[in-house]
Amino acid sequence: MENLAVVAKKVRKSILDMAYNAKDSHIGCALSSVDVLVALYFCVLRIDPSKPKNSQRDRFILSKGHIASALYAVLSERGFFPIEDLYSFAKDGSNIPSHVAHDAVPGVETSGGSGGHGLSLGAGMALSAQIDNASYRIFVLTGDGELQEGSVWEAAMFASSRNLTNLTLIVDRNMFQTWGRVDDVVALEPLAERFRSFGWDVDEIDGHNLPKLVGVLNKTSANPHVVIARTIKGRGVSFMEGKAEWHNGVLTEEQYKNAIQEVS
Repeated sequence: MENLAVVAKKVRKSILDMAYNAKDSHIGCALSSVDVLVALYFCVLRIDPSKPKNSQRDRFILSKGHIASALYAVLSERGFFPIEDLYSFAKDGSNIPSHVAHDAVPGVETSGGSGGHGLSLGAGMALSAQIDNASYRIFVLTGDGELQEGSVWEAAMFASSRNLTNLTLIVDRNMFQTWGRVDDVVALEPLAERFRSFGWDVDEIDGHNLPKLVGVLNKTSANPHVVIARTIKGRGVSFMEGKAEWHNGVLTEEQYKNAIQEVS
């Protein structure tokens, strides 16, 4: 299997290509999630790109649906569909929209856009697997801004009360949301302790350390498991890193050329 860091570079380049060609935004938050997605799809999820509807597959839910470009890019690298299909991203008449849509391309399990719904969906899928005595697992990726939604904590309480040990939540803790710094809008800390108080097992990790991500995401747990991935918004592009404006910013030609050079 190809080196994960090489795959991550290819995915970041595809995200920039897609965003620039479509004049689309949500670049910084897509780049922060790349390493989590690469670790999942290349070393953790039990999936078969040739059989995307296999009933025993692991399920991945992208709750932060505005980073569809990152998921599409990873799916194409993993062999779910041709990379050339990414060229139609977010263009009129395309079946690859800028917010993730169920079955837009093979491998997309759910639609997403309005934050705060993914963990509820994941808990329902995990309960279904538990009832059926099925061995597949459910992984959900949220942004940290989403955790300001009450529905997330209702789902967290439900998951622990039903002992959904087949459910893993990954929080992309890049510290920013549309309106600026997350904790300036509604503070989340102490985040790990909050999840523990809801009955979850918690790991905090550097969300860009691929070997550590693979290790922690492959863990078995006696409770629902949350991985708080400390990431950098705009990771890989120096003028985007840690900058709130790259949640909604659109690349100029010069910015695009500079960004591509940095991730190549």
